[in-house]
Amino acid sequence: MASKRLLKKDVNYVMGDIIDAAYIHQMANPKEDPAKSEAIVDEAIKEYDELITKINRRDVENKQKHFKEVQADLETKAKALIGKLNAL
Repeated sequence: MASKRLLKKDVNYVMGDIIDAAYIHQMANPKEDPAKSEAIVDEAIKEYDELITKINRRDVENKQKHFKEVQADLETKAKALIGKLNAL
């Protein structure tokens, strides 16, 4: 079973890496519109907040199942954000 602490670390690292990649893209391509990469950063922050809120829920009956669902949700959201980042 994934612990709450490790799951929070995963969310933090994954979303942090996506935000870093968006800023690196912005610095590497100064002539492109920065609003596109800023939108990705804003979306990553919003997803981060949602995932942390899900992790901290206390009214969960089966914690193991809940954490697996959050982990799967993290993967799908991260893949979507990476896809948007790669499309820039």
